[in-house]
Amino acid sequence: MSDEARWGRYYDAVTDRPPRPTLLHALDRFALEGIPAKGGPPPFALDLGCGDGRDTLELLRRGWRVLALDATAEAIERLLARPDLPEKRLLETRIERFEDFLPPACDLVNASFSLPLCVPADFPALWARLTAAIRPGGRFAGQLYGPQDDWAGRGITIHDRAAIDSLCAGFSVEKLDETIEDGVTALGKPKRWHIFHLVLAKQPACTFN
Repeated sequence: MSDEARWGRYYDAVTDRPPRPTLLHALDRFALEGIPAKGGPPPFALDLGCGDGRDTLELLRRGWRVLALDATAEAIERLLARPDLPEKRLLETRIERFEDFLPPACDLVNASFSLPLCVPADFPALWARLTAAIRPGGRFAGQLYGPQDDWAGRGITIHDRAAIDSLCAGFSVEKLDETIEDGVTALGKPKRWHIFHLVLAKQPACTFN
């Protein structure tokens, strides 16, 4: 089966699923801080690996401006064809690989189950670009895979707990849940999952008087 057909089956399988809990957690934290501010400019989010838009739509519904990025044209086509897209929306889409992406300054990087697909050798530079793009007080929400995951060793990026702790440097950890469980993929195939669910808040730069 071609990659294009495999992604098509995946999108069919996850149609109409709700936004990810990590995104909701981050958005609820922003809401407690009064973001988006009533009458103010909308905050800006990057939705990396947006798929058919389950997270993008939630961001738009909550008044965010969104750049939704995916490596597959079909994902963007499905997102733009959704009947539940808000009519008045602040949405930009882009078809691009993570490894080539130069992120603009933003308030939130949302990467639901997408960053592990980055080529391992390219991940450190990608993470550095993403974390540099997040404004102080902004957040990262997403997932990374651990070494007990069945997909470890298949060319995806894997992190153990020590590596996760290192990636959290410069952030306040608002959510770090590690799950190891036997389950199935979206296509119904058995799989052992080892996942770190993350919400990280970027700390303001230190100032000295």
